[in-house]
Amino acid sequence: LELELVRTACMCKVVICCRVTPLQKAQVVELVKKYKKAVTLAIGDGANDVSMIKTAHIGVGISGQEGMQAVLSSDFSFAQFRYLQRLLLVHGRWSYIRMCKFLKYFFYKNFAFTLVHFWYGFFSGFSAQTVYDEWFITLYNLVYTSLPVLGMSLFDQ
Repeated sequence: LELELVRTACMCKVVICCRVTPLQKAQVVELVKKYKKAVTLAIGDGANDVSMIKTAHIGVGISGQEGMQAVLSSDFSFAQFRYLQRLLLVHGRWSYIRMCKFLKYFFYKNFAFTLVHFWYGFFSGFSAQTVYDEWFITLYNLVYTSLPVLGMSLFDQ
């Protein structure tokens, strides 16, 4: 009945799981991850939400009356529900854009570094001899990994 539950839930605009155990909350999140291949967000404010928060891709804990267990196990935390809109629509979008830029950059950096080794392999008879000295490899990774992150963080919003 798992697939039928997911299909029925996807036909609704809102699904509220009322009077369920913490394990069942986590299982609902797991079903969505498994069958819909969607990025999941779990929001909780107490200790009974910890398993759900840990199961989801993104966990948000709200500090409040019930204690700090949800906050300690979450990816993001804030004091009130009204901050959720800004977290998702503003900071979430900026984070996504930053990650896209860095993934493209790190792919290019590693591709450029590996392509030289691959090309040099033809000239060295694939003898596992390296083009660069060890200190240059370390310097290359240090400079081309830290400087873009530093520059992006300085000029970021």
